[in-house]
Amino acid sequence: MEQKEKKLGYFEKYLTLWVLLCIGAGVLIGKIAPQVAVTLDSFSVYHVSIPIAICLFFMMYPIMVKIDFSEVIKAGKTPKPVLLTLGINWLIKPFTMYLIATFFLGFVFKGFLPGTEVIKSGETVELWRSYISGTILLGIAPCTAMVLMWGYLAKGNDGLTLVMVAVNSLTMLVLYGPLGGFLLGVNAMPIPWQTILLSVGIYVALPLIAGYFSRKLIIKFKGINWFNEKFLHFLTPVSIIALLVTLVLLFSFKGDIIISNPLTILWIAVPLFIQTIFIFAIGYFAFSRILKLSYEDAAPASMIGASNHFEVAIATSAMLFGLSSGASLATVVGVLIEVPVMLMLVWICKKTCFLFRECKLGEPQCKDRKAVSVTG
Repeated sequence: MEQKEKKLGYFEKYLTLWVLLCIGAGVLIGKIAPQVAVTLDSFSVYHVSIPIAICLFFMMYPIMVKIDFSEVIKAGKTPKPVLLTLGINWLIKPFTMYLIATFFLGFVFKGFLPGTEVIKSGETVELWRSYISGTILLGIAPCTAMVLMWGYLAKGNDGLTLVMVAVNSLTMLVLYGPLGGFLLGVNAMPIPWQTILLSVGIYVALPLIAGYFSRKLIIKFKGINWFNEKFLHFLTPVSIIALLVTLVLLFSFKGDIIISNPLTILWIAVPLFIQTIFIFAIGYFAFSRILKLSYEDAAPASMIGASNHFEVAIATSAMLFGLSSGASLATVVGVLIEVPVMLMLVWICKKTCFLFRECKLGEPQCKDRKAVSVTG
């Protein structure tokens, strides 16, 4: 029996528009009512914003509660996507970020980035070098929580994405400091242990635990049909709304910085954009196909390397160079381009699913393929 093709919901269909409007609203609030943004931003623990943490919980919970944890166990038995992610994140991405940022900010745009600044240690550095340091901090901080959203929107394997998030979180605790210290050329780069652990706990562990137990209880007392048809239908817009509120908050905190540095942000955004596209392309179009991954595995495995854990990068730049430094500005630019670019990559994934085996999306390009339909 042919399964009825699922249509995008109202929020998903116009998501790019809502994202742009929320970014604009956040920047505007940060400019016209900076005291509101400052007050909200002050509620933080180890550089983890409590208001944003609450929003991210509601963004992640609807994704976690949909995960059939038997699929997580299966995903753990297929190591190729996880190895692909680890290889891209730690053997390729940090070094290409350094090379691309140095080429553009140290050569191509160097004339547009004059001046020096005094960083937290008391040293005077050229601004372009400071901006490169910020991009490096983004390059060595692979995405954890947010990739669950991108994989979910791309209709990827949620169980596998969760496994990759867990592995990346543990790996970042080990490799973040040494690799960052090597690329930044500092002897003892401080590792934001508290920021990493707290953010992983709030953004991943808490919604994971809540999703696991609430799923079990709801199915036990109400049945799988009620869970799929009623409960999940109610939750469908929650993740998107939480994402949009997060963007308003996030950009209200940094609105004054963005407005006061428009051209500088453009110069920094260029290498970050190129790096994101490059890392995604080699993962999705090259290595995933060489490894013969299914689309549902290839999409999240490629996007986890392309996106960044910007909160860890911002926290580290603040500790190393100061909140007002060029490095911190560069990490903010990473936030600025992250969501629109990742939404573009989600769209590319869904439009090119036919390149992979076992395509299950029901996209026009995939309709002629013999594949088993995805069930809730």
